[in-house]
Amino acid sequence: KPDFSNVKSSVGSTEEVVGASETRYTVQKGDTLSHIAKAHYGKASQWSRIFEANRDQLDDPDRIQPGQVLKIPAAQSQD
Repeated sequence: KPDFSNVKSSVGSTEEVVGASETRYTVQKGDTLSHIAKAHYGKASQWSRIFEANRDQLDDPDRIQPGQVLKIPAAQSQD
């Protein structure tokens, strides 16, 4: 099982708020969908939400490229 306990991220300078339901994030070298999900949602396991929101530009979740601008859906509220 992957250990993401030492993952550090600095997404503040590359995210753009696009309304209440979505943010945009520019992929940096070394990023993975799991790392991006951990930074935005607090859980790496939420990577598939980002993948599904970007199916128009992603065919393989393991092949994201630096410079790509991904849509990050708003975090789901937990009841």
